[in-house]
Amino acid sequence: MNLDRAVMAFAGLMIFLSLALTHFVSPWFWLFTAFIGLNLLQASVTGFCPAAILFRKLGVTSGCAFK
Repeated sequence: MNLDRAVMAFAGLMIFLSLALTHFVSPWFWLFTAFIGLNLLQASVTGFCPAAILFRKLGVTSGCAFK
């Protein structure tokens, strides 16, 4: 798995987690979903992605988007 796929998989997992928490725990977890969306938007504009930095430090090989 390369870095691009790892970041997309992690973002998808976090969205599903936040939706489950919103449904089962508290409706206030929609703020977590909004935070994830805003982070994805800023990463697409600036190219800075904290998850990509973390995965790179964990040894995931780079893909074409996060070089």
